[in-house]
Amino acid sequence: MACYFQYGEKEIAHLTARDKRLAAVIKALGPVRREVMPDLFEALIHAIVGQQIATRAQQTIWARMRAGLGAMTPQAIHAAREADLRAFGLSSRKVAYMKAAAARALSGELDMEALRALPDDALCAELSRLPGVGVWTAEMLMTFSLQRPNVISYGDLAIRRGLRMLYRHRVIDRARFEKYRRRYAPYATVASLYLWAVAGGAVAGLSDPASGK
Repeated sequence: MACYFQYGEKEIAHLTARDKRLAAVIKALGPVRREVMPDLFEALIHAIVGQQIATRAQQTIWARMRAGLGAMTPQAIHAAREADLRAFGLSSRKVAYMKAAAARALSGELDMEALRALPDDALCAELSRLPGVGVWTAEMLMTFSLQRPNVISYGDLAIRRGLRMLYRHRVIDRARFEKYRRRYAPYATVASLYLWAVAGGAVAGLSDPASGK
């Protein structure tokens, strides 16, 4: 059964009170359902699969892996032969990242439950130390696995596009981004859900000023 990012009236009321333009988007779109993967190790492997490939390609490879390996556990990744993992459509580099993550999880060096207890900054830093995981991937794991409430990614191109479209800026630099992050806190993740929707064209009439249209 699919799981979705959980939020409700508290988050919506806060964001609506803080930002009129976002409030209009929230009213127009209603609840946004984004699927999450609660198991952090599984989400990590899924994120590695999806690096630098199209979403459809990620879905295809993931389906092959699920069919071939079953549960996406450290034990399953560790036991799989590298050649078999590559046969699913993975690069040698991605296989190495997965094998390293599985080895760390099995040795106890990577303690998924301990990670859940960390505050956001420390959690992002720890996740970013894993082979193949940068800040953006860590932020996506914090959002779409751990459901942290106050995550918005400057490194996410669609988030910056959504901000440009909603607030009519040609450029979202770091200072401007931080202004909006503070405005949305402590529920920036819910704002992110709506910004992704805006960037994807969910709101008629909103274009990207950076495109010149």
